[in-house]
Order: sequence, then C-alpha cells, then structure tokens
Amino acid sequence: MDAAASLLADLVAHGVRDVVVSPGSRSQALALAAVRLADEGHLRVHVRVDERVAGFTALGIARETQVPAAVICTSGTAVANLLPAVMEAFHSGVPLLLLTADRPPELRGVGANQATLQNGLFHPWVRDQVDAPVPGDGEWAGLAERAVAAAMGVRDVDALPGVAGPVHVNLPSREPLSGAFPEVRVTPGDMPVRRAADPFELARGPRTVVLAGADAGPDAEEIAYAGGWPLIAEIVSGARFGRQIVHGYRRLLAQEELGGRIERVVVLGHPTLSREATALLSRQDVDVVAVRRGGEELNLNHRTRAVGAVTVAPGAADRAWLGAWLQASAAETVDLSENAPDPEGLASTDFAARREAVKAELDAVRRPLDRELLVDAVWRATWPHDRLVFGSSRLVRVADQVLGGKKVPVHANRGLAGIDGTIATATGIALASQAAGAPGVTRVLLGDLAFLHDVGALLLPPDEAEPRLQVIVGNDGGGTIFDALEVAASAPPADLDRAFYTPHTVRLEHLASAYGWEYQRVTTRTALDQALTTPRGGRQIIEVPLPR
Repeated sequence: MDAAASLLADLVAHGVRDVVVSPGSRSQALALAAVRLADEGHLRVHVRVDERVAGFTALGIARETQVPAAVICTSGTAVANLLPAVMEAFHSGVPLLLLTADRPPELRGVGANQATLQNGLFHPWVRDQVDAPVPGDGEWAGLAERAVAAAMGVRDVDALPGVAGPVHVNLPSREPLSGAFPEVRVTPGDMPVRRAADPFELARGPRTVVLAGADAGPDAEEIAYAGGWPLIAEIVSGARFGRQIVHGYRRLLAQEELGGRIERVVVLGHPTLSREATALLSRQDVDVVAVRRGGEELNLNHRTRAVGAVTVAPGAADRAWLGAWLQASAAETVDLSENAPDPEGLASTDFAARREAVKAELDAVRRPLDRELLVDAVWRATWPHDRLVFGSSRLVRVADQVLGGKKVPVHANRGLAGIDGTIATATGIALASQAAGAPGVTRVLLGDLAFLHDVGALLLPPDEAEPRLQVIVGNDGGGTIFDALEVAASAPPADLDRAFYTPHTVRLEHLASAYGWEYQRVTTRTALDQALTTPRGGRQIIEVPLPR
C-alpha cells in the first residue's frame, strides 16, 4: 500500500491527472490509492468493468490532452485486453501508461492462479517497459518519472526522441494486497516538455503538395500556407480548412496533369483513407518528406525521408502550380445544402405557383437521409468547441469524399484503423475536453458494426460525471464497407453476407434503454438537424437507418 500510494503521488507530481481503473484483486492497492487521491482532488478517476474499454477510454483522454492517462488493472487476461488500445497508441503516437498488477516471481511459471507471462507482453508496441521489484524486495521510487518521460518522448530510450507512445510498468506484489492508506505527500506538478525537433527546411522549386492524414492537426495547413502549396487533407486530419484546401482530391490525384506532375509530398499525420494517396506515397519518382509522429515510420516507397518537423525556405510561391489545383478543386466542390425557400412562390396568389412552392418545401423537409446527407448534417452541427470522432466505418470514407473545409477538432483511431474501441475512445475525448466545465458536445459517427463491437463502452458508472456525448449510428444492417472491396466481386452473395456483411437484427433502442442512454431514431434531414442541435440529455444514441 505504501508503494502504490507513493507511485500514484509521483505520477501526480509529474503531470498525470487521469487514471482509468478496472477492478481486480491483485491491483487493489493501486486502485485504492487512485481513488483516495481522487477524493483529495489530485486525480480524476474513471472506473470501467471491461479492461478493453478502460484502455480505449484512457487512449481517448490522452488523444485529447496529449498527456499520458494511466490504466490500472489486475493480472492475467485483464492485461491482454489492453493490447488493442496499446497497439493503436503506439502507431498513433499517443502517450499512455499501463500499470498492470502481477504475481510475485515465485508464483510465475508454476501454474499459480491468474498468473501468466506479463512482462514483455507489449514489447513491440511500447516506448519503455519495466518489471518492477516486489515492494520490500526493492523500491518503486523513480518509476513514475521514468514512465512519464518515456511516454512523452522526452527520455531517449531508443531512436525515437520526441515521439510519444505507451509505456508498460508491471507491478508485482505479495499478500496481504492492501491495508490502511499511509500518509503520503502529494505535490501536483507539470508534465515534462517534449524537446522540439530540429526542423528540416523545405526548399522552393519542386512541385509540392502537403498531404495531411489522421492526427496531422493545424500544422499541415500552416505548412501549406507558408509554402503556397495545395493542401490535401483527409477528413480525419483536423487540417481540412484554409484557402488552399483541395476538394475531390482522389480524382485530382488520378489526373496526369495534376497528380502525375507532383514531384514532392510533405506528409503530416497518417494518411489511410484513399488508395490514390497510398499510390502517390508509393511512387519512386516522388520525394516524400514525412513528419514522424507514431512509433512506425511512413515509408511506402522505401526512400521516404522521416523528419521531426519542417519549415519552409524563403522565396516566392509557384502560383501557377497552386492555381491549377485550386481551379480544379473548385469544380469538385460538393454542395449538399437544400435550396433556399421561394418566398415569392409561397406568397403568390397563383394557386399553381403556391402549390409548387409548398411542395418543394415539404419535399425538403421529408427528404430521406442517405450517407452523404448524414455526414453533412453532423459536420454542419459541429463547431470549434465541439469534438468530432469518426469510426473506421464506411461513413468516414463518404465524409472524406464530400465534406468541405471547416476548422473543427477531429479525432479518429487511424493508427491501425480498427473498428474496436470507438465509443470508449470518444467517451475519453468527451471527458477530457469537457473537464472543468468546458462547453461543447462530442459526437461520434460510426456504423452499426463498429457500434456493436464496442457496446460495452455504453456502461458508465452512475457516480461519475456524465459526458455530453452523441453517438450517431448509420445503421445499414451490416458491414457494407465490404461492398466496395474486391471480395464483393469474387465471393458468392451468400458467402459475402455470412462472412463479411454479417447482417444483424439488433434493436438499438433496447440497448440504449438497458444502458441508460437517451435514444432517437431519425429518417429525415430535418429531424436529424433537430436531434443534433437540441440534445435531450448528456448521453444520446441517434440511429439513422440507411440502405445497403
């Protein structure tokens, strides 16, 4: 208990403010210490039954704050359930602390209950790992400082200085596993500052585009503006705004007169949403400069230059190059807004003219939703004080194709682009972004299979603050993303349905009721706009039926 209390106090001293706890026997001292420090106002503690949900909740908190969130769990399979979140954190460069309780050395490898090979379990995906001594055999002093520094990329434990990621601290203990809480001094401190990388200077001359993938953020727009270069920004990049944004980039990349003439690509974030962007980054005749973020280098053409930061050399921009892209982009803009009302027709004394105007208004109100209208409505409802989270579903690709520019905070787990943990991640983002009374709503847009894959994340403790969270589910009854892949053309329809489409008949309203969420089912654009902008409660599920 002394060791656990001191470790948690040290984490607070090094800037950690959020801990996600899953219950367990072997981890009881750590959990009790976390709750005590939360009661004293030093930590925010979030309790989750399922360790996979706990891991992704911590990932969401760390995504939003860029500060390590800690996860506490017991030994055995509990630890293994953290693996999906750990892998995503590694590939996305998100700081995360894994505090896993364990059996002492004498109970390992001898068939003891709930004992397995925990040390090194996450080895390929962590920035650092420590198998701590049993309290009494050695000290846990210094573990917090080491773990936080490694998670923030401050401690140069390998060849990735400045790159954040997960850290595993394995904490064995012997019985008795807890006792009275000791006197411990807690002095809140700040997170260590990540040292800035020396920027690579981008020379003028080559015909350049800036490609912003997931987690690129506003830096991509700043580089494009400084260089006078076209900005190709995926919808999950957080960089789809500004004067140089390129609409319909997939089609333009495929054109020889534009995409075929590119000589250099400056990449920020992790591009994953289009085959055209992947093909560009794989070209041998293109100089690719990629700003490193995650634990794995982007190097599709095997000659990509990885850098820590970039800056633009002085000089004049190539206005003809930028102008050609912007002119083509203007023709690719998608306008999904309704036509303005016809006031003259509505006020006309001519019955036929008034009837046509009224019919046009009713048609607009009753217009059924499709995927394009759904993503457009969510995009329009979201503002800078909100957060928007995209699941790895068909809808994010539709959004990437049709949505225009807007400066809003966007998140997505695109490090490995898995569908697991989407609701839990969004919950963590909501908790972090709304801390200390900050305004805004977190909206997560996902498909029905991604929703069902993480349905356990709907379970929230009644004694914790309820986040303002809207889960918008585009429900087409299965995995229609596979309809656009090669398997749809090669597999027999029955096999495609059973093994890939995986149809279901789940009643989402019953799930919402069981977990205590508000629920709405909407079928028109007008109803969706109202649901998004007039929340009924803190936690909402909005179901939008869609055709296959």
